[in-house]
This record gives sequence, C-alpha cells and structure tokens, in this order.
Amino acid sequence: MSAAPMRLVVLGLSLSSSWGNGHATTYRALLKAFAARGHAVLFLERDVPWYAAHRDLPDPGFCELAFYADLDGLAKHRAAIAAADAVIVGSYVPEGIAAGARVLDWARGARAFYDIDTPVTLAALEAGTCAYLAAEQIRNYDLYLSFTGGPTLRRLEQAYGSPAARALYCSVDPDAYPPLDRPARYDLGYLGTYSPDRQPTLERLLIEPARRAPDLRFAVAGPQYPAAIDWPANVERIEHLPPDRHPDFYTASRYTLNVTRADMIRAGWSPSVRLFEAGACGTPVISDRWDGLDTLLVPEREILLPDGPDDVLAILRVRSEAERRRLGAASRAAILVRHTAAARAAELEHALRAARDDVRASDLALTGH
Repeated sequence: MSAAPMRLVVLGLSLSSSWGNGHATTYRALLKAFAARGHAVLFLERDVPWYAAHRDLPDPGFCELAFYADLDGLAKHRAAIAAADAVIVGSYVPEGIAAGARVLDWARGARAFYDIDTPVTLAALEAGTCAYLAAEQIRNYDLYLSFTGGPTLRRLEQAYGSPAARALYCSVDPDAYPPLDRPARYDLGYLGTYSPDRQPTLERLLIEPARRAPDLRFAVAGPQYPAAIDWPANVERIEHLPPDRHPDFYTASRYTLNVTRADMIRAGWSPSVRLFEAGACGTPVISDRWDGLDTLLVPEREILLPDGPDDVLAILRVRSEAERRRLGAASRAAILVRHTAAARAAELEHALRAARDDVRASDLALTGH
C-alpha cells in the first residue's frame, strides 16, 4: 500500500458491462489494482440500455460504481469531482465533449483524459468526427494517458498541445486470467468484437487457414459479426463470452489470434488487452505485425508473427507440442513481469501524482504564495 491515498473519479465508457467493448475489462483490472494500493475510486458510468441489458459486474467490490442518466445527472456528482485528487475522462464516453467540459470546469485536482483508442481518436479528430473529445480540449487536460506509445505521444504534445502525454498500455489481472488445465478444443481461437478494419486480417490468418485445413478446429468469439460472413464448417461461432469465461476459451485453444485495428497498426505501439490476457493464461499468441510490438514481447520467443495462411498452418501443423508449451510459458513469464494490472496501477499513480503536483505548483504561482 502506498502512502497518501488518493481520491480518484473516473468517467468511463463502462465498468459494469463487457458486452461489445474492451474498455470494461481494462478498467476492471487497472482500478482493482489501483484500489489495492490504498486509493479510493468512484467510477461514473452513463446508464445506457445496451449495457444495462448485459451487466456482468453490477457491483464491483474494489470501487464505488454510480450511474448517471444524462449530463444533468452528472451534475449530482459535481462535489465528488471537485474534491478528487484526480479525475479521468475516458474515450468513447457518451457526450464526452460536453462531459469533459464539465470535468475541466469542476475539477480542482489533476484532470486527465484516458484514451483507450488513441489512433482512432486522432483519425476522428482530423476528420472532424470525434464525438467524445474536441481537439482544443487536449491542451486543457493536465495529462493525456494513451493506450498508444511511441511517436504518437510526441504528436499529442507538439501538434495538439498536451502538457504531458504518457503511455498507459492495457494490462491483465493474472488472478483473473490464470493458466488452466483444459483439453484443447480448438487449434486456433480468436476473441474480439467485429470490426470492418480487422476483418481482412481475421480472414487471412484464421478463416482462410480454416478453409484449407478442414481437419483442424477453429473458433471466433464475439458479437456483431454480419450474417453474410461465410464461415467454414470447422469454425465455431460464439456470440459473446463474459470475462469470467475468457480463461476457459484461451486455454481451450492451442493458439490464440491477436488482430489489431488498422489505425493502431499505422500508429504502432498499440497492444490489445487480448494479447496480454491470452499470454497470462499461458496460451501462445499469433499476431499481426506492427511497429513497437517487439518492445513488448520478443518475436519467435514470446509471440509468433505469421504473414499469411501458409505460415499459420505451418505453426498449427509443424510445431511440436513442446515448442508450443515453451512459447506459452515464455509469454506468460514476460507478461507477469511487465504487463500486469499491478504494474500499470503503479504507473498510473506516478503519472497522476506528477500531474497533481504540477497543478498545485501552477495554482501557487497564480496566487503568489
């Protein structure tokens, strides 16, 4: 437990429901570990029907969770926002520009924007279509926490005026994603919500290998896939898996596939939470390629990067079981050292304290004390 506990308020897309989004599992792991460091957390979630119908964590034990119906409802939490040591507004929050404007006005501590979708956000800002962040707000947030590192951080500071842009990658709670002794049901599995820009990679690295190898077994778990997709007979479709069933899915797969969105591939340094979750379970990961991946996991030793269907089938058919187990063990070891929620929570605390200290120094300078 760290000294001087902090009071943190988070406005995020969802904590209560993991349906159709990767935000909930990220917030759960990070905030659980942050609370374990002795801090108090209030999570404010917009009450929307699609998450209300699929809540798989309505009562988190590690923080307070409150729902608000609209912007007027958010005002009920103004005192908590003002009293907090730090307030975080997350990407994709409904009416996020207006909600962020209120936080920037009300908060007296450090004000941070947490972008779980940084390359998507920057592309939308350039196109003038971003619904949850205005470009001019970036300079007003004391801290920009980004799922993407590398050159994107310099861009946020130099082109958009962020006072401090810091990488805060996704992470995994190893207690929630343990290695399990399960018989393999699939040779290759993929877990992820449908996205048009991910579909060509899924086609190249899973669907086409399945077509060429009818004797092998594949699975795709996640919602919103169009009915028109022609799934091979040896690909099992699972509409939705709540987080507590993710470890079973990963460990039931000999290998798991990681597919990255196009904007994040272009930016690089944008790991998916699925990459760390599967690795923590000891399941070897097959992934697409992007800049910065080799700074997180070592290719061929901790992760595999095939270029096409033939490479995938060579992995599934030629690599021995001993090689597969060694790869899974090496990936898990690396993740437990560098990519756990506890490690990320320590990084978050350091960044928030630095931002809060900067705010206090600025206030003192303005008042002349």
